[in-house]
Amino acid sequence: MSARALWCIAPSRAEVRSAVEGDGIAVDTLFTGISRGTERLVFEGRVPGSETQRMRAPAQEGDFPFPVKYGYCAVGIAREGAHEGREVFALHPHQTRFRMDAAMLTPLPDGLTAKRAILGANMETALNILWDGGAAPGDRIAVIGAGVIGALTGYLAARIPGTDVTLVDSNPGRAGLARALGCGFAVPDDAEGRAPRECDLVIHATATAEGLALALDCAGQDATVVEASWHGTGTSPVPLGGAFHCRRLRLVSSQVGHMPPARAPRWSLGRRMAKALELLRDPVLDALISGETQFDDLPQTYGAILADPATLCHRIRYATQP
Repeated sequence: MSARALWCIAPSRAEVRSAVEGDGIAVDTLFTGISRGTERLVFEGRVPGSETQRMRAPAQEGDFPFPVKYGYCAVGIAREGAHEGREVFALHPHQTRFRMDAAMLTPLPDGLTAKRAILGANMETALNILWDGGAAPGDRIAVIGAGVIGALTGYLAARIPGTDVTLVDSNPGRAGLARALGCGFAVPDDAEGRAPRECDLVIHATATAEGLALALDCAGQDATVVEASWHGTGTSPVPLGGAFHCRRLRLVSSQVGHMPPARAPRWSLGRRMAKALELLRDPVLDALISGETQFDDLPQTYGAILADPATLCHRIRYATQP
């Protein structure tokens, strides 16, 4: 049977097309994950013209805006090579089977299920965000936005000894998720009384101007605010008046495509991905999988999944059997 893949073919339109498997090690896909923030921007054609090359996924086909085959959260079974018969993670779009260079396949560590391993790219991003922010033991940390990236970043931050971590999200229903991940919780409307102030580190992950304003407001003197969300073609006003300068705040960008300079001499992309997968072995992280769809149904459901603000990581199931 020939491989099949999901393509975004026009604004808010997707279809399944036959796919060329390419070169490298053959992998039969078990699951892929929808990374809602970035994939929604791609699906709606909101990748800026200046970023079309930097935003290319490792196994992407086509060019922005359309048609394009995009995605980077795949888990499957290697059918040959050194990892034959093992479950592996790959930065590959939604496709029934594919081939990739052996160096681009990361075996799943013991204790990590294929169903949860689709969070690998998201955990890699969360790890990079904490590195960029310089989180340290004892820090008071606020994470603005409890989507997958914000939640995983909060989860990691809460496991640094002595930290006090609060997830802030407009959806009160995320309070239970925050507790499960070891974090406190606050709603922006109640921020005056509940969201922490004088934070040592604030991470913004909502891709909204309101969220960024709140992030700056939560930061303490000489603190760091990490902008972890990507705004696509949109522009966001940044409140640099008020106390921004007198508090000497640092506004830092974070992007997983580049290793933080202080770690680049020692950390390869492969080492970082292997560590991200190890960090996913905790079963509590299954709470970040908010739904599941069969691949054959994906063209009809993709837009609704991306548009639903309740979506965390949506899992796509394939027919492959171990």
